[in-house]
Amino acid sequence: MSDLTDTQETDAASDDDATADDAVVEAAVEEDAPVEAVAEAIIDDDVIDADELLDERPTVESPYDRPGAWYVVHTQSGYEKKVKHNLEARTSSMNMEGSIFEVVIPMEDVMEFKNGKKVLVQKKVFPGYLLVRCTLDDDSWYVIRNTPGITGFVGSGAKPSPLPRKDVEMFLAVKTEGEEVQKRGKPRLEYEINETVRVKEGPFADFSGEIVEINEDQLKVKVLVNIFGRETPVELEFSQVAKL
Repeated sequence: MSDLTDTQETDAASDDDATADDAVVEAAVEEDAPVEAVAEAIIDDDVIDADELLDERPTVESPYDRPGAWYVVHTQSGYEKKVKHNLEARTSSMNMEGSIFEVVIPMEDVMEFKNGKKVLVQKKVFPGYLLVRCTLDDDSWYVIRNTPGITGFVGSGAKPSPLPRKDVEMFLAVKTEGEEVQKRGKPRLEYEINETVRVKEGPFADFSGEIVEINEDQLKVKVLVNIFGRETPVELEFSQVAKL
C-alpha cells in the first residue's frame, strides 16, 4: 500500500511540474514572446546553481585538525611496526590515551616489476621514522621518549617541533567516501631517472651505471655503462638491474 502511495505522490509531483511549465508557456504565448524565450524560461526553472553542487560535496577531514599535534620520532630502521606496537601498548598501560592519540607509519604506493609484471606494493615513506599525534607535555614526552626502539624526537633545539599542516596532509593523504587514497599522485616507479643501479645478469653483469631513460610500457631501462673508459647506453630489462 505504501509503494502505491509513493507512486501516486511521485506522479502528482510530476503533474505539478508539468502544470508549472504549461503555465510558463501559456503566459509567454499570451504575451507573444518568442519561442526561444519560452524555452529559456522553462530551462532556467530547472537549472541547479553550481554553488549548490559544490556545497553538497562531502567534506574531507584533515589529520592536521585532529586533537593534538603531529611529531616525528626516530626509531630503529626495520623495526617500525614493532616500535609502533610498543608505543601503543605503553600508552595504554600508562593511561596516556588522553595525551597520546595516534601512531602512524607513513606509507606510499610504489610500482615494482617482478617476474616481468607490474606489481603495486606499499613501502615506508621514511624508513626509521614514525609520526605521533599527541599533546606534548612532560608526561607524554617521557612515555614516548622512553619507549623501547625510539631514539628521540626529530626537531631543532631541545623542544621538538610539530609538523606544519602541509607536511601532515602530504604524508597522511585523506579520502572522501568512495574515493581511493592518493598519495603523491600516481604510484611511483621503483627506479628513477639519474639513479645509479647495478646490472645483475647478462654480458654487463656487475657493471654499474646511471639510468637515463625508463620505458614503463616495455619494462626496460636505458643505463649508461662505462665500457673501456667510454659511457655507452645499454638497454636492459627491469629484472636485469638492481638498486645499489
